[in-house]
Amino acid sequence: MEKINLPACQPIFFERNRVYRIYLGGKSFGAFFAGDKGEDNYFPEEWIASNVKAINPRYFGERDGVSVIEGSSIFFDDLIRDNSDLVLGSRRYDCLVKLLDSAIRLPIQVHPTKNFSRKYFNSDYGKTEAWLVVATRENARIYFGFKNKISKDEFSELVERSEKEKDIMTSTVSYVDAKVGDVYLIKAGLVHAIGAGCTILEVQEPTDFTIQPENWCGTYHISDNEKYIGLSKNDALDCFNYDMCGQTAIDAARIIPKIAIDSPAYRKEILISYEDTPCFSEYRHILKGGSFVMDYAPSVWIVLEGEAEIRGIKYTRKIKKGDYFFLPYVAENRFSIHAEKATLCECRPSEQK
Repeated sequence: MEKINLPACQPIFFERNRVYRIYLGGKSFGAFFAGDKGEDNYFPEEWIASNVKAINPRYFGERDGVSVIEGSSIFFDDLIRDNSDLVLGSRRYDCLVKLLDSAIRLPIQVHPTKNFSRKYFNSDYGKTEAWLVVATRENARIYFGFKNKISKDEFSELVERSEKEKDIMTSTVSYVDAKVGDVYLIKAGLVHAIGAGCTILEVQEPTDFTIQPENWCGTYHISDNEKYIGLSKNDALDCFNYDMCGQTAIDAARIIPKIAIDSPAYRKEILISYEDTPCFSEYRHILKGGSFVMDYAPSVWIVLEGEAEIRGIKYTRKIKKGDYFFLPYVAENRFSIHAEKATLCECRPSEQK
């Protein structure tokens, strides 16, 4: 195999990377990504700077879900493999960032802990994730935690009833109204679902492990293999934390951003810290005639609002709402962001020493 050489030690941009899911969505992408038609379909997720393969019931290529470098046919995982010293240094890139938009409620679901993944999937990663609500449609809501303590047997019975009672499982799960700017941390094991009408920026551990034991997603009938991703029903239902319920679950998921820097021209907020989870961290940068240096890499960046400019030695590039890029290790502290009015989100991989 021919070795792939990194063209320059600068921010890495990508082709669009829409990923198939069993739920309908994507309409809100029309207001987010330039040139997007803004139609609901079965590609409601944009996987951002992804080196993770999607688990899908339909085949879209051997590396479905993996990002491709802008203006090329080079897959991001190949770029990392052949340039790890430049792209990662001695660090790991072990997170996945997505933008997703839901036209319908997603199935009630759960993601595995690291221990569960090691036991059943031969993976060192589970799927703790964090949500930043960036847009909503009417009556948008999100679900997490059981309303009341429930047993595995009781929940298993509801799974069977969902074949004929399509919304029976939502009756057991707590919900909150989704509001732009809200931040939630969904730790592995916590039952949850994104409701209809939510556009969410998600950062998570780098897997696509989802146990979704409902029988329907809208008009789509979910097979046992899709529900339990190759596990038996009994083993799959062990993934749920049945003790996480009520207001305790809501309070555990809700995150209040912390202010790291606050000036008239530049505000930096910590959305998810390594104290919240060692799996990743997330920051929001708000510019009003100011600038800042991108001081950690590898990291993933997405423009949430406005327009800005990336500047480095003999390098400038204008960016706008919907643009995203990956900052390689060799670019740490070498590039800055300048804007009269813009908001960007920065996602970093797991806590590393």
